[in-house]
Amino acid sequence: MATLILPGEWIKNWEKSGKHEFVQLCKELTEKTDHGSEIRDIQAALYELCWQVVQGNLKLDLVVSVLGDMMELRDDMPSILADVFSTLDLETAALEEKVKRDHYTQLVGACLFFVPEAILKERLDPETLESLGLIKQAHQFNQKIVKIKTKLFYKQQKFNLLREENEGYAKLITELGQDLSGNITSHLVLESIKSLIGCFNLDPNRVLDIILEVYESRSDQDEFFLSLIKSYMCEPLTLCHILGFKFKFYQEPNEETPKSLYHIAAALLHHNLIELEDIYVHLMPVDATIVEEHKRDISEAKQIARKLVMVVLPSEKSEDKDKEKEKEEEKNDKPPDNQKLGLLEALLRIGDWHHAQSIMDQMPSFYATSHKAIALALCQLVHLTVEPLYRRAGLPKGARGCVMHPLRNKRAPRPAESFEDLRRDTFSMICYLGPHLSHDAILFAKIVRLGKAFMKEYQSDGRSDVKDKMETLLSCFLSIADQVLLPSLSLMECNACMSEELWGLFKLFPYRHRYRLYGQWKNETYTSHPLLVKVKAQTVERAKYIMKRLTKENVKQSGRQIGKLSHSNPTILFDYMLSQIQWYDNLIVPVVDSLKYLTSLNYDVLAYCIIEALANPEKEKMKHDDTTISSWLQSLASLCGAVFRKYPIELAGLLQYVTNQLKAGKSFDLLILKEVVQKMAGIEITDEMTSEQLEAMTGGEQLKAEGGYFGQIRNTKKSSQRLKDALLDHELALPLCLLMAQQRNGVVFLEGGEKHLKLVGHLYDQCHDTLVQFGGFLASNLSTEDYIKRVPSIDILCNQFHTPHDAAFFLSRPMYAHQILSKYDELKKAEKGNRQQQKVHKYVAACEQVMTPVHEAVVSLHPARVWDDLRPQFYATFWSLTMYDLAVPHSAYEREVNKLKVQIKAIEENPEIPMNKKKKEKERCTALQEKLQEEEKKQLEHVQRVLHRLKLEKDNWLLAKSTKNETITKFLQLCLFPRCIFSSIDAVYCARFVELVHQQKTPNFCTLLCYDRVFSAIIYTVASCTENESHRYGRFLCCMLETVTRWHSDRAIYEKECVNYPGFLTIFRATGFDGGNKADQLDYENFRHVVHKWHYMLTKASVHCLETGDYTHIRNILIVLTKILPCYPKVLNLGQALECRVHKICLEEKDKRPDLYALAMGYSGRLKSQKVHMVPENEFHHKEQPARSATPANQQNGPGSTGKPATSTSKMEEGTSEDGDRGKDKSQGTTKPVNKANSAAAKVTTSNGNGALNSTKAVKERDDKEKSGKEKKEKKEKTPGSTPETKAENRREKQRDERAGKEERVAREGKEKTPKADREKAKAEEKSSKDDKAKAGNGEPMEPSRERDAIKESKSKEKGDRSAVAGSLKSPVPRLESAESERDHKRRKLDSHSSPSHSSSVKDNSNEPKESTSKHHANYNSVTRSKSRERETEKKDSDNTQGRSKEKKEEKDRKERKRDHAVNELETSQESKRRKDENGMNSSKNSKSDSPSCDSPLSAEKEKIKRSKSSSKEKADSVKPERTSSGGKKESRHDKEKSEKKEKRDSSGGKEEKKQYP
Repeated sequence: MATLILPGEWIKNWEKSGKHEFVQLCKELTEKTDHGSEIRDIQAALYELCWQVVQGNLKLDLVVSVLGDMMELRDDMPSILADVFSTLDLETAALEEKVKRDHYTQLVGACLFFVPEAILKERLDPETLESLGLIKQAHQFNQKIVKIKTKLFYKQQKFNLLREENEGYAKLITELGQDLSGNITSHLVLESIKSLIGCFNLDPNRVLDIILEVYESRSDQDEFFLSLIKSYMCEPLTLCHILGFKFKFYQEPNEETPKSLYHIAAALLHHNLIELEDIYVHLMPVDATIVEEHKRDISEAKQIARKLVMVVLPSEKSEDKDKEKEKEEEKNDKPPDNQKLGLLEALLRIGDWHHAQSIMDQMPSFYATSHKAIALALCQLVHLTVEPLYRRAGLPKGARGCVMHPLRNKRAPRPAESFEDLRRDTFSMICYLGPHLSHDAILFAKIVRLGKAFMKEYQSDGRSDVKDKMETLLSCFLSIADQVLLPSLSLMECNACMSEELWGLFKLFPYRHRYRLYGQWKNETYTSHPLLVKVKAQTVERAKYIMKRLTKENVKQSGRQIGKLSHSNPTILFDYMLSQIQWYDNLIVPVVDSLKYLTSLNYDVLAYCIIEALANPEKEKMKHDDTTISSWLQSLASLCGAVFRKYPIELAGLLQYVTNQLKAGKSFDLLILKEVVQKMAGIEITDEMTSEQLEAMTGGEQLKAEGGYFGQIRNTKKSSQRLKDALLDHELALPLCLLMAQQRNGVVFLEGGEKHLKLVGHLYDQCHDTLVQFGGFLASNLSTEDYIKRVPSIDILCNQFHTPHDAAFFLSRPMYAHQILSKYDELKKAEKGNRQQQKVHKYVAACEQVMTPVHEAVVSLHPARVWDDLRPQFYATFWSLTMYDLAVPHSAYEREVNKLKVQIKAIEENPEIPMNKKKKEKERCTALQEKLQEEEKKQLEHVQRVLHRLKLEKDNWLLAKSTKNETITKFLQLCLFPRCIFSSIDAVYCARFVELVHQQKTPNFCTLLCYDRVFSAIIYTVASCTENESHRYGRFLCCMLETVTRWHSDRAIYEKECVNYPGFLTIFRATGFDGGNKADQLDYENFRHVVHKWHYMLTKASVHCLETGDYTHIRNILIVLTKILPCYPKVLNLGQALECRVHKICLEEKDKRPDLYALAMGYSGRLKSQKVHMVPENEFHHKEQPARSATPANQQNGPGSTGKPATSTSKMEEGTSEDGDRGKDKSQGTTKPVNKANSAAAKVTTSNGNGALNSTKAVKERDDKEKSGKEKKEKKEKTPGSTPETKAENRREKQRDERAGKEERVAREGKEKTPKADREKAKAEEKSSKDDKAKAGNGEPMEPSRERDAIKESKSKEKGDRSAVAGSLKSPVPRLESAESERDHKRRKLDSHSSPSHSSSVKDNSNEPKESTSKHHANYNSVTRSKSRERETEKKDSDNTQGRSKEKKEEKDRKERKRDHAVNELETSQESKRRKDENGMNSSKNSKSDSPSCDSPLSAEKEKIKRSKSSSKEKADSVKPERTSSGGKKESRHDKEKSEKKEKRDSSGGKEEKKQYP
């Protein structure tokens, strides 16, 4: 029955202490006043006592006496005891143990004297009453009870109705409706009501109903009626039934439940007079109906959204149907009120949040607050809750605010006094509001301002004890922003003020929190509520409307519309705008201009939307061809640059996104950083700079801004400052640099595996260019302290961060410059001395202090053996200087100053400009002019200091003990090549640095060798470049060629700048340069030969690349050739050879690879325009030879006359050989014959090594020959055009066309190295050649070359441009690349006697065309032979016809002649030499090589025809030109037959010539 249990000790010691304890307990229980609970406790105590009697544990008389005493404690104690007996009656009746039942009966019987019989009859079972003797028969007693109940409950009496007892009810209504302002209380009225009920016999329930009716009409008297009902009412369920009946009355259609009824129900709920669960079941509609209605609303909203988004052409039928539906809906009855929402509103009005929350929890999210009345009621409640805190913390200064009257209800939520109090109820109330806070803009602003106040407190309060609480509050405010503030903003109509107010809060959050909020807002919020679904669709529709009409002309109007739309729904608007920009990049400019009406919050949202669009995983960042970056990404990058420059948008998110992409190994998005830096800082990176721009870029910052970029860079100060601040605040400057530097190689080795080579190159270039651009921005915008603080030392950069060395020095270079200048300023202040010399010494001292640690640090960057050839000081000096340090661009400064002067003049002359504007513009131009002049002066002083420093340092740069070749190799590998492709300025710097090192007369530096290595083997370098690197490499070569061309152009310049300079020594001694030995210097003419050789090497490399068919080779060499066009080609036949190959590329690539075709066409056009500046080879370098009659043969070729030049060239090639073991021979300077090692090295001097000793007689003889050539030309011109010669020429033209397809295969064969067996044969041939020399005696070695010149000149005059055309069609691919191995042997044998080769061309040596020259050859050519050839030339035309008729006979004997093809090696060698001497080959050749036109076709053909005529009948077929030998492979059977016939002719020709010239 109850949980009270009597202790066992009381029962055992009942008489001693138990009885006393029990009585005391009962007394305590009766004294308690706990609204009925004390009765239950007394009942439990009595029950326990009686149960002990029933059990037999206590004696009956002892218990009865105690129970008798208990009757005095309370008036109703007999009734309480009777209840206990009733319970025991039921329990003992069910027991089988009769003893216990007897104990019970005895106990009740003993208590009859103090418990009235009437009470026992009322409560005990009839059988128990019968056993006690209180009734006679139980059966009769039961029948009597049934009769009485029937009469009481089932017999209807006609009374208690209003019409019957109208007086009683009238009095009741009067009593309730009286004026309650006096001393009337609910207690007095209740007494009156009881009297009326008794007097008029009124139904108590009907009375209660009337009390509620009157309360409903007087709802302002809450206190009176609530206390009355509480006093009157006995059962809460009865009250609920009566209220439910009232609500049911209004649940019919077209009925409206009165608000007063809702009010009294809410008041009764609030005061706990009824339970919510009891009244809730009486309200309509049921919860299931509400859920269905909510789902229907969402589906309808989505349907509307779909219709708005879809393009539907409305038909007449559908319109008619819609109208009919609308009419039917209007006819339908209005559905009954939602009584649950009415009650909810009433609860909110009185401040009962607890019950209101319970009702809202029964409904779908935000369903209740979607009804405006409920939303406003809840807003009002929140107003009252936050008012005190808002007054204290959120109210802006100067604002008074509207006074809020608090609720009189003491049970309403307590107002918040601190931010912690908001967690109690306020946050949950705001969350239930959701997007419908939009109904109350004032409350919206209050909550935002409270958030701002909290964030300021959060940021300033660093106490650890409150940190957890503050973090919890922060998460609460973030949730409010996500679930309430942003959705509410979406439902507000164009409220820019609220947007700005909200930004005041959001800008205090880190961008990570903001972007997460925007992401939720954009992607999830709009699907959570029907209203938001509709708003989204309407926004998209409106955005489409605006974007369709947006143009440059209506930017202002469209911008205003965009602004209005963006105030509420920026995410949806920007998402659509960005999708349009990704498709149509011409929208970028008008869109950017139209964004000027946005709020600060909208700009921040735009930044997020851009990042989200960039990171879209569904978008491919490559085009379908996988070779280029997608246009959508390029469009977004352009938009980023323009938007972030023009508007004050925070950059941190975008920069962090790029950083994260780089961390993930993705470099596509560097395009964004590149655009942002370019637009915001005005720093352009392009390899298409003009020379004027490049020159301006070598000056100071002002000159760079004015003349270094394509666009006019203005007003970037603020935007570049914003970019700098973002980088520094978020510590992204150095990480971005390092990640970009590391990612360059990652592009190739990590990203590039599956990507197209073209795309990999593009990504590499983009990564590199962005690094250069970004590094340039940091160097020019960061303060010295900021820069030095962030950039670590060079060894840490390279060894710890694994930054490539070129990038590491690029980042460190500004730091060194800053440090040197600051140290220099310190020294100047410490010692006051204005003399220039003192300043220079201080500058040098400052450099030493700053750079000494760098010299020590760079040692760890390379293996120790590197520093055997280069000094760390030289290495660090090269990498730490820039073009700004080496030269002052005076012309660029002058050019910009003149532009400003012209501008000032134009401003003065323009009458349309107002005077005040004129004045401002003139002042600006004048100030700029003064700045430029000051900057020029400052740079001039700086350059002078740097040059003085270099002059002092140069003696310690290079070690004397190392081989010059190794030194140059290391210099090229570690310094020149890595830096020359780093940037355009660096390309110029590298070329100028080499020139500077030469001009400084640096000991142990061989300028000649350096230039030779740069020009001699460019194939591999070009092939390994990306597109942009090719631009830079081409610029580097162009600058190098400019210097060489300047020296080549004028003897005076050469002698001034090169003679007596250690860089032009042809022998190097261990002791260094002595400057006294003339023979050690390269003279002017030999230098011109060397320059020609370099031009030839460039041509050979270019042709090789063009003929590979490989995309990268062709593209890169065309870029390089375009860049070096001002300086190359200068020789006519080289230009023609290039023109031919480029023309072929144009034809082949027109439909295949359009980009190559465009490059080739562009270069071809520019090359043709340069043709007028080209010169014949003999004008480019003179091959002058001593006259035969002037000097005895032994003097011309003997040791006396040729020893000195020969020694010089021999010394030089030995000194520059790669073989380090020859160092001893070099120091001795002895003359050695040319051996295999010399042949394996590339040449430095030309075949005409004796040019410096040529006599005036040789010049005269040459003039005579030129005259004789003119006479021959006049004779030829007289012959008619239909001569056999013309026909032969036409036939040769056809043969040339057939040969065009072979050239590509020839280039491929050219790559193959000479087999070992061939090299061994070449050695043997070399020995035999020397033997021939000894036999031939001391003849004139220069004569064959001389005769070639004469023949060439005469032939070129005869044929005009024909030989030029033919020459251009001839392949410059080395004849050595021919398929015939024996021809290879002959050529190598001849080449082994050509002038010394240089080490840098070892790779090319086996592929190069060799020219048998006269300098080191035996003199087996005589004057007679020369005259004989001249006579043969004159007879050539008449013999052409006979030669053609004999060709057929020759074809019949082809097989027989093929067997005779193997001839004596020496005879073949001599024949080959003689034939090469006679064919002219367009011009006299370089020492090492044929002209790239190979055999000059016309002269070669004529010579062959003459030889065949004078030798034998078999030689009649020699009219056909020798073509297949240079072609390598045959294109057809016909070509094969021709080549076999020609081979036979060659072998037979060799024999015949042997006889003719014994």
